[in-house]
Amino acid sequence: MKQLFLRGGALLAVAALISTLTGWTKRARAAAETVPPDASFVAGQLGALTDQLADARGELAAVKLQLDRAKTVVANSTKYQIPADLATAIYDIAQGEGIDPALGYQLVKIESNFKANARSSMNAIGYTQLQLPTARFYQPSVTERDLLDRDTNLRIGFRFLSDLLAKFDNDVHLALLAYNRGPARVEQILASGGNPKNGYSEAVLKGYRSRPTAP
Repeated sequence: MKQLFLRGGALLAVAALISTLTGWTKRARAAAETVPPDASFVAGQLGALTDQLADARGELAAVKLQLDRAKTVVANSTKYQIPADLATAIYDIAQGEGIDPALGYQLVKIESNFKANARSSMNAIGYTQLQLPTARFYQPSVTERDLLDRDTNLRIGFRFLSDLLAKFDNDVHLALLAYNRGPARVEQILASGGNPKNGYSEAVLKGYRSRPTAP
């Protein structure tokens, strides 16, 4: 907050400098003998204040991002009735792997209902229900015990989904179906003219709203 006040001071200084320069200009017109300000001094002051303003804008943008992150984490912690640390981990790791956090929350909800020790009949493990062979494609030394670790499981699961989105040209439905059925199986069905739809992608995307695209 102290930094923001300092930057605010810089803005006021700019306004004061502009006002001063305007005064100089008017006085110069009114009296030919008025000595104009030193050009190099003015340029130096403007340059310094421009840098300060750029820094202030960057800091304000960073603060806005942090506020947006905090609001999203709290909202999803409430929406899904999950601890704040889990909501934060899903948000941050999804962002880090290039996944919309809103999609990350829905994936974890459908796969494990936010249970760290969830295990399926197909021996899929943890929050994102990873099978060991799939996980080892990304981290060859990973063990079943490792997949019970929150951050490891989320990171590998979201990276897998990110790769599937790239593979299927950002078709979210196909990427999710490939996550659920396996990419080879989905490609096989598509190649034969079939439809791999099984209701899974609709379940994940129910109520999901993608983040707006930056202009």
